[in-house]
Amino acid sequence: MIAFRLNGELVTLRDAPSHITLLECLRARGLTGAKEGCAEGECGACAVALVAPHDRGSTYRVINSCLMLLPMAAGREIYTVEGLAHDGTLADAQQAMAAAGGSQCGYCTPGFVMSLFAEQYRPDRVGPCDPLALAGNLCRCTGYRPIRDAALSLGAPPAGALRDRLAQPALPLDVVHAADFSRPSSLSDALAILETNPDAKIVAGATDVGVESNLRHRRWPHLVSLDAIEELRACSERDDEIRIGAGLPLSDIPSRWSGAPAVVHEWLTLFASPLIRNRATLGGNLATASPIGDSAPLLLALDARVEIAGRSGSRVVPLDRFFTGYRQTTLQPAEVIAAIRIPKPWPSRLAFYKVAKRRLDDISTVAAAMAVDCDAHGRVTRARVAFGGVAATPLRVTAAEDAMLGERWNERAVARAGDALDRMLTPLSDHRGSSAYRRAVSRSLVEKFWWEHRS
Repeated sequence: MIAFRLNGELVTLRDAPSHITLLECLRARGLTGAKEGCAEGECGACAVALVAPHDRGSTYRVINSCLMLLPMAAGREIYTVEGLAHDGTLADAQQAMAAAGGSQCGYCTPGFVMSLFAEQYRPDRVGPCDPLALAGNLCRCTGYRPIRDAALSLGAPPAGALRDRLAQPALPLDVVHAADFSRPSSLSDALAILETNPDAKIVAGATDVGVESNLRHRRWPHLVSLDAIEELRACSERDDEIRIGAGLPLSDIPSRWSGAPAVVHEWLTLFASPLIRNRATLGGNLATASPIGDSAPLLLALDARVEIAGRSGSRVVPLDRFFTGYRQTTLQPAEVIAAIRIPKPWPSRLAFYKVAKRRLDDISTVAAAMAVDCDAHGRVTRARVAFGGVAATPLRVTAAEDAMLGERWNERAVARAGDALDRMLTPLSDHRGSSAYRRAVSRSLVEKFWWEHRS
């Protein structure tokens, strides 16, 4: 049995298959404002809002309902566009879209409204609504200026039940045990379930598993969801390292890692979309071992380590040894990524670059991160050059790093690193870019890094 609150009312469902999505459930109940546009979290037509924890109260987090498997909705509070109006009066976000002429065909409009609603009610918002909160919503006919105007026209959230709800904490997630789906509340319980179900698939935010289910029709004998395990969302900082729980949603990282280097915040804005970041986790992104995942290059440049938990204890693996092949890692059966540990101090020169067709909400053609430290004489004492999209796995190009070590931080050192990239990189060609293009871009990014961090 699955029970959750939908637009303020309790919904109870029995015998629902684990691969059914929240979107399919909503539409079957007649709530057709949420649409399926892409089934992979790129268009936002399916957006709904969850009540999520925020300080001592709550916040509304907009997500892609096409990527939330229905059992993962158990115990949650969910709002759709139909739940915003009250007694026939449209909510502010709905009125603003209509007044600004922000809709033509209307297919994407409910998704935009949900993102506007969540941004208007964001507890820490100061000043106008941020139009970048809409980055995960695509419109193909209206044009974005009237939609942007609608966002900028919104003021403070009005008094009422939707605002009052934020003063109360979010409900704790239910433990779920079904024939083909489990959501334990502790890491030890998760590991026990995995040990007795060797063919089980681990799912965190489902931003990757959901795509496999929707577009590739993958089915698993058992799914083990980690999103009710509080210890996987813990974040702690010491003098020598920051430890980020593998299950912490990406959108929570800035508030939990307040002393992060500025590049971390820049990197997160380029990491998919707000709707994806509200569900995706660092642990999930690394465990998929995608060669174009956006987390690995920056974490490699920061010398991150992966803390892995198993029934026999935990172990720590340097990230540059974690990936063993295309979509393969050192994770053993019945093991889970527990945390990502990043040592201090941070590099004095650090940058992340993402080359893609669009700046926001797109898949990388090439992603890169670089870090350099120099001594008092301007000689390189530490160098990290990491890439995604240029090999079967994310990788550190140690030959490029060695080419700079001991050299003065100048164009000659950068040229030596570029020559090493030409020798070492053998990227594939696909619809996003040819091998020659990726190699040329990689070299140009090292040069860009030097120009931006010469002093």
